[in-house]
Amino acid sequence: MNLPSGHQTIMPYLILKGASQFIDFCKKVFDAKDSNQQVLRDDGTVMHAEIILSGSTIMVTDETKDWSQQNANLFVYVPDADETYQKALDNGATSLMGLSDQDYGRTCGVTDPFGNIWWITSVKQ
Repeated sequence: MNLPSGHQTIMPYLILKGASQFIDFCKKVFDAKDSNQQVLRDDGTVMHAEIILSGSTIMVTDETKDWSQQNANLFVYVPDADETYQKALDNGATSLMGLSDQDYGRTCGVTDPFGNIWWITSVKQ
């Protein structure tokens, strides 16, 4: 199967209020990178954008009258769950589940300022 560069066989496509701010949040918290795929509408809202988070692509758009916001639950592996959790809180996320050690790793949960839930985990060494 041929895929466009930087794409995976399945990728989340989030419809948000404040897509540009969501992108900034992901850059600050998860060190996400722009993929240089961004199209704006005439009113300046995001028609389509892509960010790369640890090699995985997330697509986003701003909501419209025909496409309302749809929140997501996202599970992400990070090098340091403690550090990422603190960055998320510092950038407006609220805690759903504090940091804890589980069989599968160090984990926590937050809701970002846009209503998405992130399950953040570091693999135990």
